[in-house]
Amino acid sequence: MKPPIGRETTLCMSLSGRPGHFGSRFHNRLYELMGLDYVYKAFITTDLPAAIGGIRALGIRGCAVSMPFKEAVIPLLDGLEASAAAIHSVNTVVNEAGRLTGYNTDYIAIRLLLERHGIDPRTPFLLRGSGGMAKAVVAALRDAGFADGTLVARNEPAGRALAESHGYGWRPEIGEAQAPLLINVTPLGMEGPEADALAFPAPQIAACAIAFDVVALPSATPFLRAAETLGKRLITGHEVVVLQALEQFVLYTGRIPGEDQVAEAAAFART
Repeated sequence: MKPPIGRETTLCMSLSGRPGHFGSRFHNRLYELMGLDYVYKAFITTDLPAAIGGIRALGIRGCAVSMPFKEAVIPLLDGLEASAAAIHSVNTVVNEAGRLTGYNTDYIAIRLLLERHGIDPRTPFLLRGSGGMAKAVVAALRDAGFADGTLVARNEPAGRALAESHGYGWRPEIGEAQAPLLINVTPLGMEGPEADALAFPAPQIAACAIAFDVVALPSATPFLRAAETLGKRLITGHEVVVLQALEQFVLYTGRIPGEDQVAEAAAFART
């Protein structure tokens, strides 16, 4: 049984420009299931340096970091773990006695998913996006041995730099480009003003074999629904968010939950 909240309770948190409820519900449910004296709370801030200073000063154990802070947080930390240093993007901060270290569990989650789904690294891919999450996905693809890829990004400086630094091609628009593996790493299809947008045009979806969307809410984006209708293999953002949150949980607590506990927490977090 989880102890009641008291002065010994360990606090974990998240910082985001647009916080959702998945992380709070997922972590807190696992604390309950495993009887851990922890609590997790999401926060919004307009003063990132002060927020990070608070983590250090108050002994907050861990912090998830979302847009728009994944790169801005780096100068405020004491060090980076290899997954974050390689892509210069942080989504997790761990506090060890006042020393703050940045990790990137998005990268770890993508690597695990590529392995679990058994995708041949010889598969050419077309990836849309160039932001912080795109950095994690592109680095994971490169490190998994994917050599034939093209990034689509209207932001030429960011898109071209990200592509060329990993040995991939870049183009500003999809145009006639096609690939067996399509990966969306943009907000297209996410809840909000772009909820009905297709991440890829219908001809590209029809020509692909695997549709991968990192958007977690909703997990069935217009892109994935269109691909499913055509019988394509799917990799969902829900899979990504569960794996990356699980990696955070282990970093914060040092405990590894059972598969049934993870499944229950993930289902609870989606309600």
